[in-house]
Amino acid sequence: MIGDAAHIFPAEDGLFEETFSTDNTYRVHGLNITIHQDYSASLGVAASVWDSALHLCQFFENESLDLSGTRIIELGGGTGLVGIVAARLERNIAVNTPLSGWPSDGPAVSALAWGLDHSRFSSSWDFVLGADIVYLPETFPLLLDTLVHLCRDGAVVYLASTMRREHGAQDFYDRMLPQMFSVELVQRDPENNINIYKATLR
Repeated sequence: MIGDAAHIFPAEDGLFEETFSTDNTYRVHGLNITIHQDYSASLGVAASVWDSALHLCQFFENESLDLSGTRIIELGGGTGLVGIVAARLERNIAVNTPLSGWPSDGPAVSALAWGLDHSRFSSSWDFVLGADIVYLPETFPLLLDTLVHLCRDGAVVYLASTMRREHGAQDFYDRMLPQMFSVELVQRDPENNINIYKATLR
């Protein structure tokens, strides 16, 4: 990541003027996952578990998608349920480590500045995941470059997004992502305005 958190996360004046933290527990795949959320002005919108993350986890459960033994990279700027702020992930990994340990190599945290340093990351992934990362139109080309690099060896991408018109999410999925990927809408939740897309590099 480049610079401090103020340069990475969208900030709004008056958002989280008071700093506080909380631990919330979510039931996912029959497991209780505890997520530490650190609300502060420096993290802005990255402090919350967004509904799209919960929808993506539920989608995997409903589809009985077996992710065991696969190589997964998660692009995020959130709390850790699907996407997480790199500086906060270590705490959430430690809290959620199974008593028997991780079945294979445990999760690792590493900052990745989209479009800038993605080449230092492998392209040997089975899945690339992201929840509510299609948020700032100025980052879309950087995200696309990063996805292309990470998927060179055939990774499947799953992205869950709240379809915010003011943030151009639909434009990303209709115009930008299809430039390099075959894109399929795999779940639509009109009540919550959340879509889940599956993409594979062309």
